Amino acid sequence: MSDSTTSATPAKIPVVINGALGKMGRAIVKAVAEAEDMALVGAIDRDPKAIGEDIGEVIGVGPLEVPVMNDLEATLVMAQNEAPSGGSAVMVDVTHPDSVYGSARAALAYGVRPVIGTTGMSLEQIKDLAEFADKASTGCLLIPNFSIGMVLLQQAALQAAEYFDHVEIIELHHNQKADAPSGTAVKTAQMLSELNKKYNAPEVTETEKMAGARGSQTEAGVRIHSVRLPGLIAHQEVIFGAAGQSYTLRHDTSDRVCYMPGVLLSIRRVLPLKSFIYGLDKIL
Repeated sequence: MSDSTTSATPAKIPVVINGALGKMGRAIVKAVAEAEDMALVGAIDRDPKAIGEDIGEVIGVGPLEVPVMNDLEATLVMAQNEAPSGGSAVMVDVTHPDSVYGSARAALAYGVRPVIGTTGMSLEQIKDLAEFADKASTGCLLIPNFSIGMVLLQQAALQAAEYFDHVEIIELHHNQKADAPSGTAVKTAQMLSELNKKYNAPEVTETEKMAGARGSQTEAGVRIHSVRLPGLIAHQEVIFGAAGQSYTLRHDTSDRVCYMPGVLLSIRRVLPLKSFIYGLDKIL
């Protein structure tokens, strides 16, 4: 008889996708289903035609034995019951600005750790969610953009801001995006503002011939312009200017597959956290 021993197979992370039939949701369902350390246990969506159907069959990747449901709380309870002893399930939310706050609060209340990819929450909602997660000692991630390339752009922008005092942001997205400016642009502007400097000191008294022509403006003076057109996915430019020169940083998304490494990383990294974290750069 052999005296060799075999180690127990590590438990998989139970994952619920909220907004599973959206464009991002479909890509995340596929990525999670293919991840060796994760188990897709819930797929939430409001499409009445898909309720009860196998999510894998609906999105065309073959049967996954996970039905599309529209009862978020029941699915969260079921997912948490699937978690290993002392562990937790994870909910990835890619829904809509109107519903994301309530969904994230519900997840935290049931002990499920939210990874939030939906943007558009108010500053008050973000603050409240952070306080709730901290009090519950439960990890919660708010990730405006899951792309590693965008993190690199933002870091390059911070370096450039040390030498340029004038900067504007142009963000371009598909015309089905509900919020403007994008969460990524807002996060980029916030990062620039954290350098404790003012940008875009006025040279003249400006007059807008049409309201909004100069975009929105943060307290630090960073201007953001939003474009919404069919044919786009997600794009951002950060343009710096100084006497005799300009410096442009740009990130373009051609396929949502670029977000999947960041999504899977976030699912893994949220498990040991005991508080709220804002931004992919904080967990890299």
